[in-house]
Amino acid sequence: MDRRLHLLDSFAARGPDGTTHRVFAYEHLVRTECLPTSTLDEWASSGQIEYRLEDGTRVVPGDHGSFAVAGVH
Repeated sequence: MDRRLHLLDSFAARGPDGTTHRVFAYEHLVRTECLPTSTLDEWASSGQIEYRLEDGTRVVPGDHGSFAVAGVH
């Protein structure tokens, strides 16, 4: 299944060391099943949201609006 990311929003978040980071929210889109003769490039939301830092590092939302780097405890 074809997928792509669509930028929804970006916002500033402060790290535990006080450094401000830019966080980008992306929505996962999937290609819709069109008629084989269709030339339209149609995409629909999968309902999945992904968050990343400017350098591409994935972050996950936590409690009370916090975020953590994915895979780091």
